[in-house]
Amino acid sequence: MSSTAKTGDPVTRFFARAGIHYAWVVAFVTFFAALVAAGAIGSVGVMLLPLQMEFAWTQAEISSALGLRLALLGLVAPFAAAMFIRFGLRPVIVTSLVLIAAGMSVSVWMSQLWHLVALWGVTVGLAAGLTALVMSATVATRWFETRRGLVIGLLSAATAMGQLVFLPLMAWLVQRDGWRTATLALCAFYALAVALVVVFIRNRPSDAGLRPFGAAPDAPPQATSPAQGNLFLAPFEALAVAARKPMFWTLAGSFFICGASTNGLVQMHLIPMCGDYMIPATAAAGTLALMGGFNFVGTVASGWLTDRFNPRILLLIYYGLRGLSLLYLPVSGFDPIALVVFAVFYGLDWIATVPPTVKLTADAFGPARATLVFGWIFASHQLGAGLAAFMAGFIRTEVGSYTLAFQAAGILCVMAALAFVGGRRRVQPASLTA
Repeated sequence: MSSTAKTGDPVTRFFARAGIHYAWVVAFVTFFAALVAAGAIGSVGVMLLPLQMEFAWTQAEISSALGLRLALLGLVAPFAAAMFIRFGLRPVIVTSLVLIAAGMSVSVWMSQLWHLVALWGVTVGLAAGLTALVMSATVATRWFETRRGLVIGLLSAATAMGQLVFLPLMAWLVQRDGWRTATLALCAFYALAVALVVVFIRNRPSDAGLRPFGAAPDAPPQATSPAQGNLFLAPFEALAVAARKPMFWTLAGSFFICGASTNGLVQMHLIPMCGDYMIPATAAAGTLALMGGFNFVGTVASGWLTDRFNPRILLLIYYGLRGLSLLYLPVSGFDPIALVVFAVFYGLDWIATVPPTVKLTADAFGPARATLVFGWIFASHQLGAGLAAFMAGFIRTEVGSYTLAFQAAGILCVMAALAFVGGRRRVQPASLTA
């Protein structure tokens, strides 16, 4: 550690002298950046009804913009992985947060539906895709040789914490001062996140004169792996390789269902669904926040379990329990106890699927391609989220109830669980994935 203190810049030397491996600093700042970015995605649930009342837009119309946002967020992910390789962590994360803040802040002047689509759909969707789960996977892979599962679990839980931190505050601000004040308040957090990223994020351990956390002292320096060839062709080349393996389609298909049953359905529509049962938005936001708290526990625990147990078995359990909870909610009666029961069981495995999915991706495709391949798997996740966000709003507008949407999501989750019955975790030889 003493040699490390003589390398790098003053910031990295300060933590080296304190005996803190800089990987944990990068992980903490990444967690905060992901948490703030998640605020832009998760806060929409408390704004859906105010937008509907102010502009007389239907839930299907608003959901079309939100569905587009979620779909674009996923489609950007494979290219975000290539951008992290080409440009590094700091410039990409800063660009993402600045664009999210711009799209959200300008939206306070919107008056037409196409404004919502352009700002909250296209701008925020494209920008948020740069700081989605691919960022977490990149940080964990580059900065950690050991504890990767735990770190991915912690960083993935930022979405849950985003709900826990922002949803009650946003619901209170929306009720007190309106959705515009709440939106501008959220932008202040983006500014803080940008400052932290600029000061503390480093691209690779070698930039701080370090090896990844847990790497052997005699381990060779980490390769810089610059992006080769065309920046936008690299993701498609990785997809061409991955598409030939059945495991890719299993992971992409199950993650499609994961997105449809989480971000697209519950995150966007649980609060409006509670409104159908005369539950105030602040109380519904509290339920989502409680869910986020249990999700944080569940996702971190999932990371720990992924380091120790077969991830296929974990995914079978997670999807199965999620499906049962979604089938339970429409028939629960929506009394306070029923909502708490749902928040606990659903919350524990909301994003718990991420660590074992990342682990299976790395096992199947090797570290050289894992980030790019996971980018496509995450794109499938967000396409499922986008479709569910639109379809749930459409079903509510046409049928007058969310019941069918939640029942369909529950059945799909049970199908995803069955996809992981049997089979062993297979580690692909490095020579086949380099």
